[in-house]
Amino acid sequence: MVQYIVRRILLAIPVLFTILIVVFALARAIPGDPCKSILGEKASAETCENFTKEFGLDQPVPVQFGIYLQNVLKGDLGTSIRFGRPITQILVERLPMTDELGLSAMFLALMIGIPAGIISAVRRNSIVDVLTMIGANIGVSIPVFFLGLLLIYFFAVILKDTGFALPPSGRLSPGVTPDPFYELWQWQAEEGTFRFLVYEFISNHYVFNALITGDWEVFWDAIKHLILPALALSTIPMSIIARMTRSSMLETLGLDYVRTAKAKGLPNHMVVLKHALRNALLPVVTIAGLQLAGILGGAVLTETIFSLPGVGLSVFEAITARDFPIIQGFVVVIAFIYVFLNLVVDISYAILDPRIRLD
Repeated sequence: MVQYIVRRILLAIPVLFTILIVVFALARAIPGDPCKSILGEKASAETCENFTKEFGLDQPVPVQFGIYLQNVLKGDLGTSIRFGRPITQILVERLPMTDELGLSAMFLALMIGIPAGIISAVRRNSIVDVLTMIGANIGVSIPVFFLGLLLIYFFAVILKDTGFALPPSGRLSPGVTPDPFYELWQWQAEEGTFRFLVYEFISNHYVFNALITGDWEVFWDAIKHLILPALALSTIPMSIIARMTRSSMLETLGLDYVRTAKAKGLPNHMVVLKHALRNALLPVVTIAGLQLAGILGGAVLTETIFSLPGVGLSVFEAITARDFPIIQGFVVVIAFIYVFLNLVVDISYAILDPRIRLD
């Protein structure tokens, strides 16, 4: 098992290096001058010259990449041109929002998609199967931005004066302020240190921070603000997972060992859940891992529509402002997460089917 994991990690190294090159090149390929975008069109030539020298943009691109690669290997993602702050600090503030949104969306996708796929497979060609697959096809077809606007209109406008109204934007309601766990527990950490950044990163996950501190007002308020964006973002992966689960379950239910289990007189739910589902989960795990990575990397539209200060909205704003360090830093981190999730999927394969370890 250890050799299997080590082999997968070694295979991921050239992928990560390629990602660094591609992201760096694409950031430089964005049209426009960072100086003009940030300082304004009236910035003088002398001001722009000093600007490019300050941020190293006057050096050849290969030299810039070499410096960037050295800094990344040291854990330094650079400094934002627009804000003049380390990318790591901005990431600590913005990534938790995307984490909460992505995990919430994936939770909904799995909790609804897998049972829907199982029921659809067990009751093949029934009205339940037909309706489930119609719903899945509709879910895959509706763009996130359109569904997000529909949800906002329905739950925040039409249901505004009812008990079913939900917030259309933001992470928390005005006046609701979370207390970081490390302050309540009096855990000391000097500002700017690695420990402080870890504490801040954890506490900026408002739902988790409120849960461990027992602040139920913040907890439920944060949950309410997550429902609409998570629902909008979960629709496509939910539909894909439901269709994949159905397809995989239909194939597994037709195998000899499943028919043998039925012939022994085992209850239908035991045959489906204990014997068929485990083997049917392999392709579902693959698609779920890819969908989670896609959710984290593709939350730009959702965060923009619902005004959520996450990684997606930050990358969109950075592209507009030609803020290369933020674009590179955020995209590289998301890519690293993507590769890590693929590694987790590979390891889960080996756990679900020990024969894979021998490949």
